[in-house]
Amino acid sequence: MRRVVTGHDGSGRSIVVSDGPVPRSREFASLPGWVSRLPWATEPGEQATRAGEDPTPDVTSLLPAPGGTRFIVLTFPPESALADPAFDPVAFDREQRADSPGIAELIEPDGMHATPTVDYGIVLQGEMVLELDDGHCTPLSAGDIVIQNGTRHAWRNRGDQPATMAFVLIGTEQGD
Repeated sequence: MRRVVTGHDGSGRSIVVSDGPVPRSREFASLPGWVSRLPWATEPGEQATRAGEDPTPDVTSLLPAPGGTRFIVLTFPPESALADPAFDPVAFDREQRADSPGIAELIEPDGMHATPTVDYGIVLQGEMVLELDDGHCTPLSAGDIVIQNGTRHAWRNRGDQPATMAFVLIGTEQGD
């Protein structure tokens, strides 16, 4: 996946400061097909005039503070990969905690989770299912968007091909 980052030169003109692969990208060894990418992040109160420095190496939590953001792109293998005898859920959990601190700790064994964020999710490729805590499932396909308002949910790929989604997480104050 290519990432183009703009910024400003010394005279305030718009420039491309970076053009290349997403530097913070990880393919999980424990679950082939699972790919996690963090193209960008902002912290609360950040100015838009940054020079284009890459903030992702300094990100210690994928869960943004209130007013902060995280831009995450995930590729989900088909759910059938979880039934493969070679799948090691302990190894996957370990990789997920290393790759996605702040969020991984909130994910229940069945994949359900809730975060103190408003998330904009976009299906880029393939088909996904959004499952809510009451069991309601909403099928999604490429081009569909989801506004996830801090509710308990899980993402399921019930198809036979990998699916890729982009998410913008916006940190909010914890509600009731």
